[in-house]
Amino acid sequence: MRKYAIIVAGGKGLRMGGEVPKQFLPVKGRPVLMRTLETFHAYDSRLELILVLPASQRDYWRSLCHSYHFRLDCRIAEGGETRFHSVANGLALIPDDVSDAVVAVHDGVRPFVDKAVIAMCFEEAGRGQAVVPVVEVVDTLRHLEGTEGGSRTVCRSDYRMVQTPQTFRLETLRAAYAQPYSSAFTDDASVVEALGISVKLIPGNRENIKLTTPFDLKVAEAFLT
Repeated sequence: MRKYAIIVAGGKGLRMGGEVPKQFLPVKGRPVLMRTLETFHAYDSRLELILVLPASQRDYWRSLCHSYHFRLDCRIAEGGETRFHSVANGLALIPDDVSDAVVAVHDGVRPFVDKAVIAMCFEEAGRGQAVVPVVEVVDTLRHLEGTEGGSRTVCRSDYRMVQTPQTFRLETLRAAYAQPYSSAFTDDASVVEALGISVKLIPGNRENIKLTTPFDLKVAEAFLT
């Protein structure tokens, strides 16, 4: 069975407050995106990597690869209008004659996913499950009610925080992304669930944060110190 990882890196990094997209920002002297790709390669060097990048960022990525002597082999797909379209473009790079495969879809700005979590995702997806790693909610949650500023506390044990890699059998993901786009598709699991397929939750790792704000970069630096 072949294994693929589609690494989606199409963000503009507006919440970082700078001109450089967040996936290219250095953490401890190495761009975030390179760290993410290296994590998946370290899990399994035979894993086939597909990187999804906006066309406007490809030249910059090539220059970074040259500067950092980054030579991991990965195919590059063009980023789309939404995450849905970006993943669909990455999926299209898997040859049509490949059928027996498992595909993980991962955020390019999550470099700290544990290799044990990646392994569990592939193992469970290989058994036919649609797999999503999650962590428990530790803060108190409140549900907003109406437009008057009302709210109420909800039971946090009923909720989980969703991470990536979200991992599926190739035929499942192909069928899911053959559907018309919907604004209700917020991640790959929601696309698959639209087919009536249930999703299995597995324990993620709390360090697997999505680097979105300057504070997140400080946390990332701390992880690597």
